[in-house]
Amino acid sequence: MMNESEIRLSNSGGSSFLPLLLILFTASGFSALIYEIVWYQLLQLAMGSTAISLGILLATFMGGLCLGSIGLPRFRPALQSPLRLYALLELGIAFCSIAVLFGIPYIDRIYIAGTGYGLPGMLLRALMCAVCLLPPTVLMGASLPVIARWIESTPRGISWLGLLYSGNTAGAVFGCLFAGFYLLRIYSVSTATYVAAAINVLIATGALWLAARVPFQAGAQTAGEMRLLDKQNRERPRGTAAHWTIHAAIALSGATALGAEVIWTRLMGMMLGSTVYVFSIILAVFLIGLAIGGTGGSLLLRLVRPRLALGWCQIFLCLGIAWTAYMIARSLPYWPINTLLSPGPWYTFQLDLVRCLWTILPATILWGASFPLALGAVASAVEDQGRVVGGLYAANTFGGIIGALSISLVLIPWIGTQQSQRLLLVLSAISALFVLAPYVREYRSFQVASFLGAFLVSVGALTSTIKPIPGEVIAYGRQSAMKVGTSDILFTAEGRNSSVAISRWSDGAVGIDVNGHVEATTEPYDMALQRMIGHLPALLHSHPQSILGIGFGAGVSAGTFTTYPSIQKITVCEIEPIIPPISTRYFRSQDYDVMNNPRTRIVYDDARHYVQTTKEKFDIIASDPLDVFVKGTAALYSKEYFEAVKNHLNAGGMFTLYVPLYESDVKTVKSEFATFFDVFPYGTIWANTRQGQGYDMVFMGQVEPLKINVDEIQQRLEQPDYASVAQSMREIGFSSAVDLFSTYSGQYSDLKPWLEGAEITRDRDLRLQYLAGWGINSQLADVIYNQMLKYRRPPKDLFFGSSRYTQPLLSILSASFSGGTQP
Repeated sequence: MMNESEIRLSNSGGSSFLPLLLILFTASGFSALIYEIVWYQLLQLAMGSTAISLGILLATFMGGLCLGSIGLPRFRPALQSPLRLYALLELGIAFCSIAVLFGIPYIDRIYIAGTGYGLPGMLLRALMCAVCLLPPTVLMGASLPVIARWIESTPRGISWLGLLYSGNTAGAVFGCLFAGFYLLRIYSVSTATYVAAAINVLIATGALWLAARVPFQAGAQTAGEMRLLDKQNRERPRGTAAHWTIHAAIALSGATALGAEVIWTRLMGMMLGSTVYVFSIILAVFLIGLAIGGTGGSLLLRLVRPRLALGWCQIFLCLGIAWTAYMIARSLPYWPINTLLSPGPWYTFQLDLVRCLWTILPATILWGASFPLALGAVASAVEDQGRVVGGLYAANTFGGIIGALSISLVLIPWIGTQQSQRLLLVLSAISALFVLAPYVREYRSFQVASFLGAFLVSVGALTSTIKPIPGEVIAYGRQSAMKVGTSDILFTAEGRNSSVAISRWSDGAVGIDVNGHVEATTEPYDMALQRMIGHLPALLHSHPQSILGIGFGAGVSAGTFTTYPSIQKITVCEIEPIIPPISTRYFRSQDYDVMNNPRTRIVYDDARHYVQTTKEKFDIIASDPLDVFVKGTAALYSKEYFEAVKNHLNAGGMFTLYVPLYESDVKTVKSEFATFFDVFPYGTIWANTRQGQGYDMVFMGQVEPLKINVDEIQQRLEQPDYASVAQSMREIGFSSAVDLFSTYSGQYSDLKPWLEGAEITRDRDLRLQYLAGWGINSQLADVIYNQMLKYRRPPKDLFFGSSRYTQPLLSILSASFSGGTQP
């Protein structure tokens, strides 16, 4: 029988090249995160952004990593250098990723054509994800196990394996930031994919160069010796605590890490603003902690007993989870920071980075250290390093899948984020027990047993320190510190997709707040906007019967349609199931109890996904989504989405869209206008002012040029069956058709010079979410509004009728005209 040194699957002569291999693995992590962000953005456009869709995406992505890490290491071609295999994997990733880029549009069409609801729809989403993501992610998951065969099974070699893992994670940090702050902000998903693929090719070239200079010492890789190695591996006892308990612990570590990432990303996103940049920062900080921890754990392998260190790591993780939970609920919301005073976005990003580091870093460092310590605890000189690393990586990844899915889909809507974090703390304690209890039994260590017992007793006290997220954070997000004490939080709830609060302001107005943003209130200027979204198209359409409302909110926009006698069917698409019943409870008089109206049907789905997949067409589509700077909302402002909306309008149909001017800059608003007019060239703009100053707007689009007979509209309002319509308008300050139409603010022919050079938002770049996130601190609402008015011309061909109504209307509009002269 050969001794251990003879059957070691490694290359001792290449140790001087390990730093170069570390660089290659760092670059691999860099490209992998670019791919992940790109794929999520592309697939969400087709599948929607519901928690179920995102859960399927996450499970498929991580499932591919898991399959690759545990499956491909079992394939061991004789005399094949691990470096050459690694190069082939990187080339395969590049090829698959470019194929995904070109293939997703075609797969989207198949999915949209054949999708349904319920179980069939979920299965089709899962199949779509599997076709797109499994090939490249399986190859990604195999990378570390494959290269592990090139490294000796010594403490130094295991330490280097941990460093490779850490380097890969460090590269992911830079890939995340580079993609979020530069590639996708300036370019598109296509450019980002090509950059990542080019990096994969460079990595493969470097690996092949390295393989040529350091020939692989095959050692025990003859067929007979491989059979002997397999026989020894099978005969080695695997039911011992040295193996299965470590795998169980690292699986629990993965579950708590990904579960915590889901919770903390949700809570920190609310607190910091929910822009695409905020989520990039949160993910980057999480990865920074993993990289630091992985490096520290790798270096510690030569100095400590890995199993004992892993157990301590899980114990300190309980403290880390408690620390982060305390900071999020009891400290960060009350830091005296007013981000609106920031002169530019970079100052805000620096503050966000500091707050994330202070809050999240301790726990993530400990999660990062867990993997190399677990690797050191199970590594053996007589085992195939590829299988050892792959099995451990698979356990960690599988645990992460279970943790992320159970937290997002089950636990948060069931027990909330507070209890979910308490559960994560308990699971970390159980993970420590898995590692240290066998250690105590094996070494009869009274000291470790005493400390472990005392710690387990203290877990209950630690869980009691975890408090619920303050209602002010759910209501006001990044402005919560400034809003403390200015309103009463009447109610809070956490749903599968969103957190909701009901607030009552000092003047008595009531608002519904979603994920840190005020979505709707009973303030007069907000009520006007919400009802304008409904009244404008419903009055201008000759005989509306079917309505599609995008977003329920307070229900006011959808409720407006219940006042019209001709309307027979109102479909409302809402992503969060808890919102309609909560809104109905607090806004029943304002929304006319639309939820319980027999004409109303509520569809709980992502609005874009519903519009793309429904076979129905509508007379009116009224859209009142979240503010455009919120990550994902830009999908409801892209050219492709507007075209889908137009295709779902009946002949003579109309589309209205809410567009805010506040917390926005000129580039953002121009992009919204330009994209809208690109699809609806005959569209018009209607202003909702606040104390005479620009605040927000309603875009209204239709296929044919708009002609408004003011006499006809006024006569309709005076009919008995329109009494409730007239009353609804009077409640928001419009006593006649003239009052409503006096909000007219322009059309494409007026604003075309102003929009010259504006960026069109397309699915392939979602430019708007990057523009809007960049200008979130702007306070330019009235400035933007006045810029627009300078280009507005008298609407000679828009309004017609008797002078009784057209004369006063044109007089009101003329008062703010600039005569068409450009500034």
